[in-house]
Amino acid sequence: MDHLTQLLDWSSINYMNVNIKKTKEIIICQLNSNVFSPLRVADVEIERVDIFKLLGVYIYRSLKWDERVRSICNKAASRIHFLKQLKRSSVGPDDLFHFYATMIRPVLEYA
Repeated sequence: MDHLTQLLDWSSINYMNVNIKKTKEIIICQLNSNVFSPLRVADVEIERVDIFKLLGVYIYRSLKWDERVRSICNKAASRIHFLKQLKRSSVGPDDLFHFYATMIRPVLEYA
């Protein structure tokens, strides 16, 4: 029995049925992904992708973090700009800290 069949059997036994239409395959290696035959379940070919989003984090085939870091920096920079605008508007230090703690810090700390 192959690993895919074992996974599907386990998920079915544990009431966690897999939606094949939403399932993606990603091959994490430096080789050409065409070397591997596509996965099939019940005569449905699982889509092969080079990137996918899992819990808000993009996972790349190369496992490089360049895009993730760039995305975090851009999002944090735009929110820091807004923080500066609030400071120029004479918003109190407690409110500035609250804005930082709720809007900027989570972006920097998540995943």
